Amino acid sequence: MAPLSWLQGAARSLDRFQQRHTVLAFPVAVWRELQKSKVGYLAAIMTFFAFVSLFPLLLILTTVLGAVLRHYPGVQERVLNSALVDFPVIGDQLKTNVHGFSRSGVGLAISIVTTVVGALGLANAAQYVMNMLWSVPDERRPGFPASWLRSLGIIATMGLGVLSTTVLTSVGEWASGRAFSAGSRIGLLAASFVLTGLLFWLGFRIATAAEVRTRDLFRGALLTTVFWQGLQYLGGAIAAHQLRHSSALYGVFGLVLGLLAWIYLQARLTLIAVATDVVRAHRTWPRSLFD
Repeated sequence: MAPLSWLQGAARSLDRFQQRHTVLAFPVAVWRELQKSKVGYLAAIMTFFAFVSLFPLLLILTTVLGAVLRHYPGVQERVLNSALVDFPVIGDQLKTNVHGFSRSGVGLAISIVTTVVGALGLANAAQYVMNMLWSVPDERRPGFPASWLRSLGIIATMGLGVLSTTVLTSVGEWASGRAFSAGSRIGLLAASFVLTGLLFWLGFRIATAAEVRTRDLFRGALLTTVFWQGLQYLGGAIAAHQLRHSSALYGVFGLVLGLLAWIYLQARLTLIAVATDVVRAHRTWPRSLFD
């Protein structure tokens, strides 16, 4: 029993030490908040609906592009590449496989319905997750039809995000072939960061009950943007140096597993960012490791 008592005493001393130092106490409080909210389960819900809606959405996108830009294949290719830039690890595989899907009238109709259902499910899940993390009681959460209107607002925000990504990526490709200064390129990256942050902030505001102050959602949106942009660059580096032959090696299984892992990682990091806002706004630190 002596070794066990010693270990328990050491653990208690470590717990008291972290509570006395904010640099340790705040991350521990965020971790405890995520544990309490069962963050893995919440991220899995969001991953499922995002995955369900993605492939049909890409089919609709390629079908519309094929009809509208059939005489401009170069422009069509650039727009599709811009839409897939958010998935740098498996974007090339998505682009290759999405062209192989059926584009019949029945297939397109099914894709539209599936996309709408998946997008609504993702928007509803976002509301559930945000209000749960912020500990908003059920009776004070938006009910029907307000919750559905909020879901439509979230979907519109996601659409604005895709559109802004497409425009900024197209501008970046256009600028890359011209003699622009380093300052101009940095300005373009800064504009992309600011716009993405504002869209995340808007999405968080729509998804969260009105009793949570808008300013309390800002830092989480900013941190989510940092995570999002960081994963784009990290994923691009991995795709460029490590995964050149992954499509041929793993085929569709690698595509599905890679996409699921990518979406789940994005969801987990987003929930971590939201939890930091919750802990800061509610001042729920320091917290014990053993409560």
